[in-house]
Amino acid sequence: MTTATNDPAHPTAGQALGAYGERVAATHLREQGMVVLDRNWRCAQGEIDLVLRDGDTLVVCEVKTRTGSTGGTPHEAVTPTKLERLVRLGESWQVEHGLRAPNLRVDLVAVHHPPRGAAQVEHVRGLV
Repeated sequence: MTTATNDPAHPTAGQALGAYGERVAATHLREQGMVVLDRNWRCAQGEIDLVLRDGDTLVVCEVKTRTGSTGGTPHEAVTPTKLERLVRLGESWQVEHGLRAPNLRVDLVAVHHPPRGAAQVEHVRGLV
């Protein structure tokens, strides 16, 4: 059984996989011309995996990393409730950082990490 840990020196397997996926996603999005502004930003309402700038748009990006088909698809993990929370978190991030982007967008990056070979990345723009 895997237990949650807050010790960055000893991450769980799930935490290590998530961190790997976020690194892959950040690299992919930078290659698409986006600028990473923040990673793993937390507040009382939750966490944003990646905050980016895409032109004049602030992008709140949810990253889902899978090694197989268990746990459902990454798309299934982003429910309407989760989308609403991500929009609120994006607004809170802007307030905390004294910024107000003309546009706010929520994206999903799904990273599939197979046992062999390179990771496969799917970027879904504009969930909101």
